[in-house]
Amino acid sequence: MDLEFYDDDNRLDAKHQDLVKKLVAFCGEELKKPEDTEMSITIVSDEEIQRINREYRDTDRVTDVISFAIEDGEDDLPDVPGLPENIGDLFIDPDKVRAQSVDYGHSFERELGYTVVHGFLHLNGYDHIKPEDEAIMIPLQEKILDAYGLKR
Repeated sequence: MDLEFYDDDNRLDAKHQDLVKKLVAFCGEELKKPEDTEMSITIVSDEEIQRINREYRDTDRVTDVISFAIEDGEDDLPDVPGLPENIGDLFIDPDKVRAQSVDYGHSFERELGYTVVHGFLHLNGYDHIKPEDEAIMIPLQEKILDAYGLKR
């Protein structure tokens, strides 16, 4: 995976930045994505993710992750030989992730991993709105987390 990672305010320490980068590479291998597949992750504050959520999702609240897939299945871009696939962008709020880890009673690492994998799967066309889609996405997400070693 060709990951562009932005954490201008150093909201994640080096250990957790490394976890995110390694987990994205692992997800790419699990989904058999070409090595040159591109995506970005931007680490943001509560205020910034709420602004993005309000502006692009019409939801005025803080959330853990927002995904913007390049290809959503409806208006797919043409296949250009030699051009790497760009699956999109994730925005992650580590403060919300930390709060959720406390709420759910597991480690920050597990919740951060869950958030990264969840967003990654959304960028790759998986969803959980309909029960039949959730029955595919959530078990795959757990399988990836378990295989990586981030078990509940």
